Amino acid sequence: MSEAKPQALVLDFGGVVTRTLFETHALTERALGLKPGTLNWRGPFDPTSDPPWRSMQADEISERDYWKTRTRAVGRLVGEDWQDMSTFVQRARGAEPQAVIRPEAERAIRAAHEAGVRLAILSNELDLFYGKSFRERLPLLSLFETIIDATYTKVLKPDPRAYAMVGEALQLPLKACVFVDDQKRNVDGAVAAGMLTVHFDVAQPARSYAEALGPFGLTLSQSETRSPPDA
Repeated sequence: MSEAKPQALVLDFGGVVTRTLFETHALTERALGLKPGTLNWRGPFDPTSDPPWRSMQADEISERDYWKTRTRAVGRLVGEDWQDMSTFVQRARGAEPQAVIRPEAERAIRAAHEAGVRLAILSNELDLFYGKSFRERLPLLSLFETIIDATYTKVLKPDPRAYAMVGEALQLPLKACVFVDDQKRNVDGAVAAGMLTVHFDVAQPARSYAEALGPFGLTLSQSETRSPPDA
């Protein structure tokens, strides 16, 4: 007898639902009045360009430390003292929050919702990085049954308690959830917690969302093979 289909799709936010800041350097430079090409760190798109990213991937610094460094550096470029990641995101993206939602995410989330799949977000930094006002201006998030945000819980993935919180909020066993994240350490944590997982490839968002929808018997309505960064 085949196993029952999972019941919930659990998504990371930054990089999975939204395009990464690496993909939107051109937008950021225009918003901040910076010369094109000023922002040349590319994270997962070109690790050789980004020593701090490599340090993060080696677990030498945390994701929050990485973005704190980037926030302060970009703030200095515009002559300001930026301490909070939300300042960076809101200055770079605040005018049009919807513009940074991945179109593949929009299609996948709506397809899952329409099929009766339960939706949740498990983020280490949703409001910390994006700010509550930014989140409230994204209508897509109204489709999610619960948002577990370490900004408030103070429990960061891959701590097992973070995944347990999703199961408790949904009142589902973790084996009934498909978890999607672009950070391998967080995917590994979800595997250890007993979840089905997809390691999201920010360079192949359509492929990653198709993989996430597969266990539910769903497909992405429009096929794309690659979404290059906007830079």
